[in-house]
Amino acid sequence: MDDRPAISVVIPAHNEEQNLLPLFDRLLSTLEEVGRTFEIVIVDDASTDGSVRLLTNLARNESRLTAVCLRRNSGQTAALAAGFETATGEIVVAMDGDLQHAPEDIPALLGKIDEGFDLANGWRANRTDRLLTRRLPSRVANWMIRKLSGVELRDFGGTFKAYRAELLDQLRLYGDLHRFIPVLAALHGARIAEVPIGNFERAAGRSHYGLGRTIRVLFDLLTVAFLSRYLTRPMHFFGSLGILCGGAGVVALSYLVVRKLQGIHVMAEHGPLLIAGSVLALTGLQFLCTGLIGEVLMRTYFESQGRPIFGAKEIIAHARGRR
Repeated sequence: MDDRPAISVVIPAHNEEQNLLPLFDRLLSTLEEVGRTFEIVIVDDASTDGSVRLLTNLARNESRLTAVCLRRNSGQTAALAAGFETATGEIVVAMDGDLQHAPEDIPALLGKIDEGFDLANGWRANRTDRLLTRRLPSRVANWMIRKLSGVELRDFGGTFKAYRAELLDQLRLYGDLHRFIPVLAALHGARIAEVPIGNFERAAGRSHYGLGRTIRVLFDLLTVAFLSRYLTRPMHFFGSLGILCGGAGVVALSYLVVRKLQGIHVMAEHGPLLIAGSVLALTGLQFLCTGLIGEVLMRTYFESQGRPIFGAKEIIAHARGRR
């Protein structure tokens, strides 16, 4: 008999003692109404309040709750990864622990998974956050992610999502890449749907987000944009830059050679151009070498991991009789 639950709800939390109990009660009520087996996995990211004590008491009295307590504060991506690793459900729902996500929206996310989608992305249609510090930077970031990744979603940053477990098995999260899970999922050919969800003011506690994360998001965005287009063909990226820079350098140096043959003192009359041409030629050569190294590393990575560069959803073949 398979004891695997149908649904796992993963919640990363840091200093959310005041929010955890009402969130847990609402989760139980919602999931019991759904009528499927479930488990709740709460990952405490080294809280300094009474969250661990509260989770310990809850877990001792509720068999459907698993509490994962991290040794040190590792960030939301690491907390989510720990929750995904612990979850055993066929469908995994991730959400924040600050009550800004309504557990009552979970059935809508599950509905999209039941329709055949691999990922249901919660879209905060009517945000209640501050305009200048939260909503405006979020709009700019979402626009940039759409343009650079080619994934057409309106809201990438929210945690509230539902996944098929087999999709999560293919994803590896590092740094702060939890914001870009839909982009990483799209790399594996996942079918993604967007579901409007509620967005509410924090009930208690202090927000852990701010403008200070903008620079880190930009760096992660550049990383994901590169991975989404050039993961299996880095030479296409570095080679293009190499040809562009190297070609410009060769043209400049060729022109200077002609001028030198005409008897012109190149350094005296075209010193800056000589330096620029030399730098461009060397830069182009470096880009080409970087592309070759990237190709070697890419092949080493895929072959050492035994990981194919394709994602097959299923294999259908005619049943052949055996002799």
